[in-house]
Amino acid sequence: KILAGVDDLQQVKALEMRVDTREISLGNFGVHLPNLKELKLNNSLLVSVRDLGTSLSRLRVLWMARCGLSDLDGISSCSSLKELYIAYNNISDLSQLTWLDHLEVLDLEGNNVEDINQVQYLRLCCKLSHLTMEGNLICLKPNAESAEDPDYNYRAEVKKLIPHLKYLDGIPASQT
Repeated sequence: KILAGVDDLQQVKALEMRVDTREISLGNFGVHLPNLKELKLNNSLLVSVRDLGTSLSRLRVLWMARCGLSDLDGISSCSSLKELYIAYNNISDLSQLTWLDHLEVLDLEGNNVEDINQVQYLRLCCKLSHLTMEGNLICLKPNAESAEDPDYNYRAEVKKLIPHLKYLDGIPASQT
């Protein structure tokens, strides 16, 4: 209530905070915020997305940039997400994102995605229109074992894997 600045937590639609879940779990804090639509946790220390609990099913926008995340286990409990900003973490496995049916915007800039085949999981996010992947190894080569190939076109490969994508790294996806 102090953080939100209101007595009636049902009124809270957006919240911004920094947390350290290494010492204190958030538990199911979303239970107390039934109408929360936007949550900003940038620069927090999150051991896992599971630390957010399972009661954020109405959340539409989630920011978790620079939170030290290495995986997305538990993201499926945020089933209504339309926008997910998880730049500058240590994420390499995108398989958990397949459960986000409403996802339209995904920012994965500066993560550890090093295999172009991980992008196939995003094809199942049928509403995904804006994707940011800059700063991942797949921008340079298709996988960690590959040598850099001057003929490798990351933009064309992503467009092939996600045909419905409209923007890649802020540029129309049709521009390869």
